[in-house]
Amino acid sequence: MSPVPREARPYQGRRAGLVTRLVAAVLDGAVVGVLLAAGYFGLAGLLFLVDPRGFSMPRAGLVFSLASAFVVSFLYLTLAWTMSGRTYGYLVMGLRVVGRGGRTLGLTGSALRALGVVLLPIGVLWVVVGRDNRSVQDVVLGTAVVYDWQPRGAQDHPHT
Repeated sequence: MSPVPREARPYQGRRAGLVTRLVAAVLDGAVVGVLLAAGYFGLAGLLFLVDPRGFSMPRAGLVFSLASAFVVSFLYLTLAWTMSGRTYGYLVMGLRVVGRGGRTLGLTGSALRALGVVLLPIGVLWVVVGRDNRSVQDVVLGTAVVYDWQPRGAQDHPHT
């Protein structure tokens, strides 16, 4: 019995299109937002414990907020892609990022791809005009985002 839904089997291993990737990105953005909120409220709780009488909610400036969002996004993408080739959004949408030969990216490849995605998120639009549904990051790094509903790692069933 295959874990791949019958309707999805024709797409298994094919490169994902723009809409699927954008939905996954929105879900991943929500995850990053939750992580940032948890960090903020964790900091507020710590400050309250240190000085309950003089406590006020911390104020995060624009630069600090953007830097925090960058760091959290970068770490989230890097760790997820290194460990399984998929983020939460990719998992929900049945996607996996793979390197050359269909293998899961290593730490360096995941970090470079995460940096590219965080610095140039609009690069995903190249999927529409480029060859083989590849973003700018995919073209530069030799990666691909494929439909993959298999529960195990991509190294167990390579595809391109």
